[in-house]
Amino acid sequence: MTIYVDSAIIEEVQQAASWGWIGGVTTNPSLLAKSSLPPRETLDKMAQIVNGSIFYQLTADTLEGMVHEALEAHHILQHQLVLKIPATTLGFQAAARLSDDYTCAITAIFSPEQALLAEACGARYAIYYHNRAKQWMPDGENLGPKIVRLLSGNDNIEVLAASFKSKQEVFEVADAGVKHLTIKFDLLKTLADNEFSQKAVEDFNTTGMGIV
Repeated sequence: MTIYVDSAIIEEVQQAASWGWIGGVTTNPSLLAKSSLPPRETLDKMAQIVNGSIFYQLTADTLEGMVHEALEAHHILQHQLVLKIPATTLGFQAAARLSDDYTCAITAIFSPEQALLAEACGARYAIYYHNRAKQWMPDGENLGPKIVRLLSGNDNIEVLAASFKSKQEVFEVADAGVKHLTIKFDLLKTLADNEFSQKAVEDFNTTGMGIV
């Protein structure tokens, strides 16, 4: 299981990285717009903070523009870069061209067929939005399990889930067999909290003793 922080706020990324169990950072244009720094500076600072992958989403609206943008992102992030490429006709074309040189992730997948195309394009990750799928699609809660089953047995591509509103949704995705999750900071920081764990610790400390 790899868990990423879904944020472009440097303070949030720094705190998440300090926990020691974050596998990297995912960003998108909306998140980068919330940073107090320009996108280039934000990405550069992230690279100094985390050791894992940093996902950057392409925004260009032409194939050549995407190729150029990918090169610019690589100049900043080097080996940490994972290119997020939207699940559109142009996006799949770009992924097929870029996946030999960069680690690519097809994002905003809302059908199993798109996950198949992500695999065919050579993408390393197929990203779907769990909560949005549940809200927008009649059978949206089953999108994740369908994609996991479809891509099972292929070690070249992995499913990554985004868009969570609760701990229950995190459980739903993990229970479906998804091994990569990206979670907003405010929800992420609550995952370790449990009132019964705290009560058990208090009981141990009240009735027992340590070496100091």
